Amino acid sequence: MKLISWNVNGIRACVNKGFEEFFQKIQADIFCIQETKCQPEQIELNFKGYHSYWNSAEKKGYSGTAIFTKQEPIAVTYGIGIPEHDKEGRIITLEFQDFYLVNNYTPNSKRGLERLEYRQVWEDEIRKYLIKLNKTKPVIMCGDLNVAHQEIDLKNPKTNRGNAGFTDEERAKMTKLLNSGFTDSFRALYPEKQEAYSWWSYMGRAREKNVGWRIDYFIVSNSIKAKIKEASIYPEVMGSDHCPVGLEIED
Repeated sequence: MKLISWNVNGIRACVNKGFEEFFQKIQADIFCIQETKCQPEQIELNFKGYHSYWNSAEKKGYSGTAIFTKQEPIAVTYGIGIPEHDKEGRIITLEFQDFYLVNNYTPNSKRGLERLEYRQVWEDEIRKYLIKLNKTKPVIMCGDLNVAHQEIDLKNPKTNRGNAGFTDEERAKMTKLLNSGFTDSFRALYPEKQEAYSWWSYMGRAREKNVGWRIDYFIVSNSIKAKIKEASIYPEVMGSDHCPVGLEIED
């Protein structure tokens, strides 16, 4: 089974920059996107053989997630059942026979860390949500988690320490999540791989120089860690300031 996750930084813009070509070429069983920045009625995006599910923010042109899946899920849940966290369209959960798929667009702590306090609360609630799901069946969570977990996950760790996405608090929450029964699929296969990034600033030709961060993930339950066949990053795919990431897992 092949899964793809991509923060498209506005699906309407990304469609004009090669989104559909990559979608058709990769032929994923499940394709998750974050930061759609639109309501589903604002774009016509139908792929033959796929069911689609959209969770848009109340605020127009902001945040939002969507999933395209070949297999119809048993159940679909939007959000985590807490209004404070659900109004920005950041979570979609699909239940399948053997696992839950959670598409997650984690809030950015923002410049000046103005949203770090809220982010900490979010992290705790999401972790509780995933642990609860994991008691029933394995979980695959993907998305832009807006954190570079270890120093190896960004180009300039020393100068970025304390900045949004690389604060001690955000990194500690990721560690706590992984210690709660989950695995970072990419690091499970490539623990020492350097310069493997999924996001680059638009400033200073960062992408061209590969001055990036790995902040897009597939996190899986430890119970299915042995089923990971491949974890991929597609830096050559343009169209957003993020590139797609992928997971291949045994059915």
